[in-house]
Amino acid sequence: MPRENVPLGGGSLWFWWKVAAIVTMVFGFSVLIGVTVEAYRKAPPIPARVVDGAGAVLFTSEDVAAGQQVFLKHGLMNNGTIWGHGAYLGPDFSAQYLHNWALDVADQAAQERFRRAYVELTPEQQAEIDGGVAPTMKQNRYDASTGTLSFSPADGASFKRQITYWRDYFVTPANNGGLKVRAVSDPQELRELTAFFAWTAWASTAARPGLAHSYTNNFPYDRLVGNVLTGGAVIYSVLSLVFLLAGTAIVLLAFGRFASLGWHSPPSRPLHAAVFETTQTQRAALKFMVIAALLFLTQVLVGAGVAHYRAEPGDFFGVDLSAILPSNLLRTWHLQLAILWIATAYVGGALFVAGMLGRNEPPGQRVAIHLLFGAIVFVAVGSLLGEWAGIAQLLGKAWFWVGNQGWEYLELGRAWQILLAIGLVFWFVLLWRNVAPAWRDSERRGLIGFFLIAAAAIPVFYLPALFYDGSTHFTIVDTWRFWIIHLWVEGFFELFVTVIVAIIFYELGLVERDTALRVIYLDLILVFGGGLIGTGHHWYFNGQTEFNMALSSAFSALEVVPLTLITLDAWDFVSVTREGKTGETFRHKWTFYFLMAVGFWNFTGAGIFGFLINMPIVSYFEMGTNLTPTHGHAAMMGVFGMLAIALMVFVLRQATSDTAWLRLERYIRCGFWGLNIGLAMMVVFSLFPAGILQLHDVITNGYWHARSLAYTAGTVPRLLEWLRMPGDLVFIFLGALPIALAMCLGYLDLWKRRATAAALRPVVAE
Repeated sequence: MPRENVPLGGGSLWFWWKVAAIVTMVFGFSVLIGVTVEAYRKAPPIPARVVDGAGAVLFTSEDVAAGQQVFLKHGLMNNGTIWGHGAYLGPDFSAQYLHNWALDVADQAAQERFRRAYVELTPEQQAEIDGGVAPTMKQNRYDASTGTLSFSPADGASFKRQITYWRDYFVTPANNGGLKVRAVSDPQELRELTAFFAWTAWASTAARPGLAHSYTNNFPYDRLVGNVLTGGAVIYSVLSLVFLLAGTAIVLLAFGRFASLGWHSPPSRPLHAAVFETTQTQRAALKFMVIAALLFLTQVLVGAGVAHYRAEPGDFFGVDLSAILPSNLLRTWHLQLAILWIATAYVGGALFVAGMLGRNEPPGQRVAIHLLFGAIVFVAVGSLLGEWAGIAQLLGKAWFWVGNQGWEYLELGRAWQILLAIGLVFWFVLLWRNVAPAWRDSERRGLIGFFLIAAAAIPVFYLPALFYDGSTHFTIVDTWRFWIIHLWVEGFFELFVTVIVAIIFYELGLVERDTALRVIYLDLILVFGGGLIGTGHHWYFNGQTEFNMALSSAFSALEVVPLTLITLDAWDFVSVTREGKTGETFRHKWTFYFLMAVGFWNFTGAGIFGFLINMPIVSYFEMGTNLTPTHGHAAMMGVFGMLAIALMVFVLRQATSDTAWLRLERYIRCGFWGLNIGLAMMVVFSLFPAGILQLHDVITNGYWHARSLAYTAGTVPRLLEWLRMPGDLVFIFLGALPIALAMCLGYLDLWKRRATAAALRPVVAE
C-alpha cells in the first residue's frame, strides 16, 4: 500500500497534535511526580541509633548525615560510587563495606564452628558457613517504633574494624584511584564516613518489611550476603522488550501510512538555501562559541588526565599528579566542563537563531548579550576554582556554598547554581525581546511559541538542583539529581535543539513551516512519551521500590523508538540539505555533517548502548562498570556534544566572510573526522570491551570484586585502559583542537573586518 501524502497539519489536525502533546506531558509528569512522592515515603529509613550486642550506641542518624557530608565535601562521589552512582576510579563504597561486613560475620561463624579463620576453611566448610551468613545479613533488626537498629556482636565489631580499613584506603593514591595522600585523615570524619557507608550497606542487604529483597532491590550483587537478582527484575525486563517492539511497530506503521512525517523539502524549493546578512547582535553570539570551544578543549584534556588515572593511578609518567590535581578534582572538572561548554554553545546558538526568527535588533540587545557573556565566564571560572578550593579543604564550612557540593554532575557550589539559574532567566529575557515583536506574524507564531517554551524549560527544570542540600537523604537527592541529569539534559535540551534545527531549516528555506512544526510535535511526543517516566531507570537500585522499576523499565524502552526513526529518516535528512542541479557546495555543509553524526551516535550511544544497560536484568550487574561510560561518552558527546558543535559551526559560517571561510573550513573538516573517529576508537578499542569483561567479573565474582583493585589492577583491564590513549589523542589533537582553532581564527577575522570598517565609519567594538 503506498504512503499517503496526508499533510497532518493545518485546521483541526493541528488541534490534535496539540492535544497529543499536552496529554503526553500531563500523563508523564503525573506519573513521574507520583514516583517521586513514593521515593519520599519508601526511602530506606535512617535509624536514630545503631546499637551493638551489648546495647552500646555505635553511631546515630546524625553520624550518618555527617558522614554523607564528609563524603561530599571530599569529592568522594567522583572517586567511587554509592549504590552504583558516582565515579569508577575507586570502589563502590556500599558494596565494599557490605562484603567486608559479610566476611567478618563469616569469620566469626567459622571461629565458633571450626575454630579457624574463614579463609583457612575447605570449600565444603566455607559453603556450610556461607549458608548461614545470608539469612543473618538479610534479617532486618530495625525497630521503627523506637528508631533503633540492633547490630549483632559481629556486626558491631565489623563497624569498628572498618574505620581502620577506610583510614588505610585513603593513604596511598595508587590504591584509591589517585586521591591525594591521606585525603581523609581526621579520626572523627573517618568514623562518620564509615557510619554512612555502614548505613548504605545495611540498606543494601536488610529485607524491606514484608518482602524478601532489600531496600535497594538486592543491589549490589553479592551471593555471600544473599543479594541476587530479583524475580521482578527479570519479569520487568521481558515486559520492556514487549513495550519496545510494540512501540516501534506503531511508529513505523505511522511513518509508512503518512508520507508527510519527517524532513521533506518543499515542492517549490529554491535551488539554493537562503543566504541572509547577519546583524551585529547575531555576530556578538560568536564569542560564546569561542568560549565553548576553549572549554571543550579544556574538558577533553582534563578527561585524558582522568583516563590516565584509571590506567596508572599511582603517578603520571613518574610525576605525582595527585598532589596537585587529584583524580576526584579532575573528574569533577571533566563533568562540569562538559555541561558548561555544551550549555554555552546552546546559549550562543539560541541568541543567534532568535535574531533569525525575530528579524529585528532590539535596542540595547548587544550590550545585554555582552553582559550575559561576562556572567557566563564569571560563573564558569569561579565555579571551577571553587571546586578546586573545596576539594582542597580551603573553604571550611563554606564548601557547600562556594566550593564543591559533591553530588555527581551537580558539583558546583550552591551560590554558583543560583547565579547560573539567574543567568539562564536573563538569557530567556533576551530571547523574548528578540522574537516577541514577530509574534504578530501568524506564519512564524507556532515556531516562536515552541522556541520560547523550549527555552523557558531550561531554567525552570534546573530548579530541582536547589531542592536539597548535603544532609538530605541520599535516595531523595538521587531522585532529584536525575530530574536534572535525565530530564534537563536528555529531555528538554533535546527538545530545545530540535526546535533550533527546525527553525534553521525553515529560515534557510529547506523545509516548509508545517514540516518544521510536525517534526517538533513528533519529537516532543516520542521523546517525552517514554522519557518522562523512563527517568526512573536511574532509580532501580537507589532505595526506591519495584513499583518504579515496573513503570520505568517499560517506558524507558520506548525511548529507543524515536532513535530508530533516525535510520528510517536518514535519506530525507540528507536530501533537504542537498543543493539543486548546479552542483554547488551547500553553504552549511559541515553544520549538517555534524547533525548527521548526531543521528549515528544517537542511535548507537543512546539507542543500542542505552537500551542495553537500561533493562533491569542488565543494569543490576553492569551499573558502575565500564559499560556505563560507554553509553555516557557515545550519547553525551556523540549527541549533545555534536549538536553543540553543529551550532558552533553554523554561527561561525554565518559570522565570517567567504574568504575567511576558505581558510577555516579545513580546520572544521579535520575536527569533524577527528572527533568522530576518535570517539569511535575510544568506544571500540577500550570502553566497550572493558565493560563487557568487567560485567563478566561481576557475574563471576560479585559486584564488589569487579569494582575493586582485585579486578581493576589486573593486566587485561589495565591494558584496555591504555588502549584508550590512541582514540583520546585523535579526539583531542585532530578533533577538539582544530575546532577551537577555527573558532578563535574566525573571531579574529571578525575583529579584523571591524577594524577595516572602522577606517570608514565608527563602530562600537565588542
